[in-house]
Order: sequence, then structure tokens, then C-alpha cells
Amino acid sequence: MKDKHIHVPADSQLLKEIYRRVASGIVIEKPAFTRMITLKFVFYFSLSIFAYTGLFQINNPMLFVLCFIAYGLISLLFAFNFSHDFSHNTIFKRKKLNHIAFVIIYTIVGAHAEAWKLRHINSHHYAPNVEDYDSDLKISKLIRVIPDSKCYWFHRYQHFYAPLAYTTYSLFWIFIKDFVILFSKDEYRQKKGFKYHLSFWVQKIAYVSLVVILPLLLAQQTWTIVLTGFLMMHLIQSLFLLFTFFMTHHVEQTEYPKTDNEGYIKTSWLMNQIKSSNDMHPFSKLANFILGGFNNHIAHHLFPHYHHIFYPQISKILYKVLLENNIKPNVTTYFGGVVSHLKLLKKMGESSKNSTKI
Repeated sequence: MKDKHIHVPADSQLLKEIYRRVASGIVIEKPAFTRMITLKFVFYFSLSIFAYTGLFQINNPMLFVLCFIAYGLISLLFAFNFSHDFSHNTIFKRKKLNHIAFVIIYTIVGAHAEAWKLRHINSHHYAPNVEDYDSDLKISKLIRVIPDSKCYWFHRYQHFYAPLAYTTYSLFWIFIKDFVILFSKDEYRQKKGFKYHLSFWVQKIAYVSLVVILPLLLAQQTWTIVLTGFLMMHLIQSLFLLFTFFMTHHVEQTEYPKTDNEGYIKTSWLMNQIKSSNDMHPFSKLANFILGGFNNHIAHHLFPHYHHIFYPQISKILYKVLLENNIKPNVTTYFGGVVSHLKLLKKMGESSKNSTKI
């Protein structure tokens, strides 16, 4: 794809300086790296297995539902910490091995791995927060985050109803969105052949078997309790998922670059990545361990070829260079990011007083 960002010589030089400073300043010890990712895998895999097997051991219906919720959150964090890095080929040397591991781990959260990966790599990373380029902006009309986009009367209330709407997203993604993508023309993949369809159906059947069919057959609960646990898991999992995702790009300070009539983006690639991203506790190893590098989002967009455990190191160098050049990165705490996202929704709904009526 031909780069549609404008060329800014000063930004190009700054990007080279950032790469140079990070390359010379970061410390990579392969044995330590291997130990850390092994520890993380054992930690999240063990917690996932413990929570999942609990579904077949627990007699109390309330504890069963809570165990289902715990499994949903832990498996999501497992995916945060591994599937994302596998999609960027930062763990194994062989791309094929990274891809296989990516698909296996992504399957446990139910979404179609290949469809997400194509959009994430070819669209979102190319031009985050740029309308018609970033596929992540193709969200429900219920939520308005893009300045100058069509505003409806109900958007004035979106900061109130958004958290409720967010609880439905993972179910929508798994059982509706993925199927729409499968059976529609796809700008990110010209041909969806037999292997693509086979992978899709294997992933979906595996997920439904794991979290619905096996608990219905083997758990010591009635079918109503099992389905209640499944639904509650998705409500809580989805709320956490969307707030975490949205805070990486949609808070008060983040920008939404515009394009001209010919589709050229009115900012450099570097500034697009920096100004449209938001960090949360970027120097914290604990936050990095929990969120799998999603909290170091500026570093991730500039250095997707590095594993996320190096992002706190990279962020320290990166921030120093940016501040030296009078560029202030967007930073919030996690819960501060939740508040800032809701404030953005309120701001984006204010112009609905003169909005289109439907």
C-alpha cells in the first residue's frame, strides 16, 4: 500500500532519532525474555485451566456464575498477553508458528482470528483514528467518537448508555460481525478460499463446544444456570474489553486526522501514531504484565516488531525524546482513561442539539 500520509521532513528525522535512541538504549537479554514469557504463559494458562475446570466442579449456582465470569476475564487477559504478540510475530522466529499459536489462543475468546488480524495489521496500524482507513472506526451508529461525523439526537445521551451498549459487543462480534465479514466482500482479503472457511468454522465450533456445549453436558447445573453464566461472562468480559480498547485511542486528548479530497492524510505517519494513541501507566511493569502491552500503546504503534515486555523500557526512551522535542504524549491512568473516554462521548454528543432527526 502506498503511504497516504504527508511527508514532513522534521517528523521523518525525529522518527529516525527515536529508532536510533531505542536501538542503542534498550537492553534485550534473550534468556531473561524466554523466562518471562514462559512465566507469563504458565501463569495465565494455569489460571484459565483452573477457572475452566471449576465450571465442572462447583455445585453452588452463584459460585458457578462467578466462576464463568472469572474464566471469561482470565481468558481475555491470556489473549491480551499472547495472541496480540503472536499476530505481530514477536515470539517465535517462524511466522507460521506465530500464526498457528495466534489462532489457537484467539479461539478461546471466540472471535475469528484471521479476520481480526488482517484488519489490525493492514488497517488499524497503518492509520489509526483516520476515517475510511482505520477499520476499528467502523462501529455502531449508537456511538459517536469521530469529530464532524453525522450526529443524531440520541448521541447527547451516549455517555450514559455507552457502558450498557458495550456489554453486548463480544456476543455481537462472535455471532454476528464475524459472519457478516465472512460472507461479504472484503477489502483486506481478495479471496476467501476453502482453508479460510475451514479455519473459521473450526474456530467457531471449538469455541461453542468449549464454553457452551461441554458445560451444558457436564456441569452440575441446570441449562438455565449454564446459559446465565455464559451471558454474564460476556457482559462483564465485553465491558472490560471495550473500555480497554477504546481508551487506547478514544479519550479527550487523542486526535482524528483528516484526509483531503484525494485521500491523503493531513499528518505524518509518526504524528498519526503518537497523537491518536493513549498510554495508561506506560512505565509500570505490573500494568504491562496484566494488560499485555495495551497500556503502552504509543510504543506498540511505533515498535510493533518488539514484544510487549520491552514496552516499559521503550516508553522511557521514547518519552524522553518526545519531550525533548516539545511533544507531549497522551497519558491517563486506567480508571482516568475510563472517565476521559466517557467525557469524550459527552463532548461528541453535545452537537446533537442541532442534529439530524431520524
